[in-house]
Amino acid sequence: MYNDVVSSPSILLGNPASPASHKTPDDVLIKRVADGNRLAMHLLFARHHARVYRFILRWVGDATVAEDATSEVFLSVWRQAHQFRARSSVSTWLLAIARNKAIAELRRRRGEALGEEVAAIEDPEHDPEAALQTKDRSQAMRLCLTQLSPEHREMIDLVYYHEKSIEEIAAIVGIPKNAVKTRTFYARKRLADLLDTAGVAGLCS
Repeated sequence: MYNDVVSSPSILLGNPASPASHKTPDDVLIKRVADGNRLAMHLLFARHHARVYRFILRWVGDATVAEDATSEVFLSVWRQAHQFRARSSVSTWLLAIARNKAIAELRRRRGEALGEEVAAIEDPEHDPEAALQTKDRSQAMRLCLTQLSPEHREMIDLVYYHEKSIEEIAAIVGIPKNAVKTRTFYARKRLADLLDTAGVAGLCS
């Protein structure tokens, strides 16, 4: 049934593109998913799959693997929606599941427990030297991110790209709020130093 939901929206009752559907809050959709509502699952997938995919891609560095892991995230949502307790937002819950899937995939691929030692992943679509030579701001930022430690890169990703609060990041990563604040502080400081070295200022203020 899950595969039907994400691959064949035409089978759904109602119009998922209607304005009313898109205004339905995430927590309401989750409750409906828990009751087996296929339209709610489709809307949740359409609303969040791109963000979940990008988040996983930053971890695994492989588009195909990220796509598969993203599907696994929403399969878990379809099966476990009844376990959502609204202690955090739905998007935070999704990213916590995505993080677990990404780490599990890296462990599977490397055959060893990684803990926090996740290798730095460079985006294959961008040439680091070209980024510095052209002083393109977005490419320079991407290059500098690959030079951060895994835990610092994760903080920057969640703060700037996903706009998560300290409380939400603590829930996703599973560490105390004070630890999140400390990591974020040093992550921003390190990134600012890297950007300054690259000759790009003002991206991490």
